[in-house]
Amino acid sequence: MLTSRRLLQTAVTVALSVALAACGTAQNAGSAPAKQAEASPLAAPPSPSPSPRPTRAEPHPVDCRKVSCVALTFDAGPGRDTAELLDILKAKRVNATFFLLGNDIQTRPQLVTREAMEGHEVGNHSWTHPRLTEVSDAEIRRELSRVQDRVKQLTGRTPTLMRPPQGRTDERVAAVSRSLGLAQILWTVTASDYRDHDPEVIKSRILDGAAPGGILLLHDIYPGTVPAVPGIIDGLRARGLTPVTVSQLFAPDKPRPGIAYWNAL
Repeated sequence: MLTSRRLLQTAVTVALSVALAACGTAQNAGSAPAKQAEASPLAAPPSPSPSPRPTRAEPHPVDCRKVSCVALTFDAGPGRDTAELLDILKAKRVNATFFLLGNDIQTRPQLVTREAMEGHEVGNHSWTHPRLTEVSDAEIRRELSRVQDRVKQLTGRTPTLMRPPQGRTDERVAAVSRSLGLAQILWTVTASDYRDHDPEVIKSRILDGAAPGGILLLHDIYPGTVPAVPGIIDGLRARGLTPVTVSQLFAPDKPRPGIAYWNAL
């Protein structure tokens, strides 16, 4: 009987010592709890790090001081055919400048992000496409600022180029653009694809008017434009002209905020 009691007391003492030692280990500061959690197969996996914001890729390198360049630009999108256009540009290894409308940015934000991620230049074409010369200074600023803010949210960068709707600009539009850091980019030749939707007509108009330093205007929202693009790119190259973004066309200089440009000459 005595031996059994002593054995029982000894067992209790050992159990208490082990429990106290374990408590002391858990209460001590240090790395032991973390190591135990890593070793345990039941430990919860660490939370994934938040995905980084997409950043704008750089366009295919072209030095327009050494080759004859033209800026390929598209207005008023993104539209329903913009994804197909981006596929064509990617296959042709061409980067362009997209002047975006706020309403369409809201409808297809993923295409804005894709444009930036694939090295295209994203510019400002106002939020609702008003004639900026016919609205107040405050409305001009609102129309342009809303696009600036939304594009930055989607791409991480604020546009530095704008195209006034219908090309209508004046001293007031220039002043607001300058205050927002926006150069005004007009055009040398237009396809008038808003009026004529025949891809062959669109292609011919662009190729007939294209010249070194020129700015080419198309729209990625009309049915004949995107089908015309492969022939336009091939035709430009056959004439010794390299299609690039607006900023590439002007490099190493940059278009100055508020100034209106019809070409890079």
